[in-house]
Amino acid sequence: MDLLIVEVLLATVVLRFVMVGALAYLLMSRGPACPHCRTEMAAVRQGWLSLVPGVERRFCLECGWSGLVRRLPTTSAPALPPAQK
Repeated sequence: MDLLIVEVLLATVVLRFVMVGALAYLLMSRGPACPHCRTEMAAVRQGWLSLVPGVERRFCLECGWSGLVRRLPTTSAPALPPAQK
């Protein structure tokens, strides 16, 4: 019985972390545009941030804003048809 109580309490703590993480991810601005001045920002490389695939760090050269943004999915360019002779 005691183990069941511990498992339920642990599950609620884990669920709380998942909910807070999902909400923080959804509240992040999206793409390379600055949330303040709407200019394109420069990407900043950080080693530990590569563990989170959907998030990247950006810095705005215009207003100096720095923070985490959601990474937009990359779309591949359509293949060009082969050249005809």
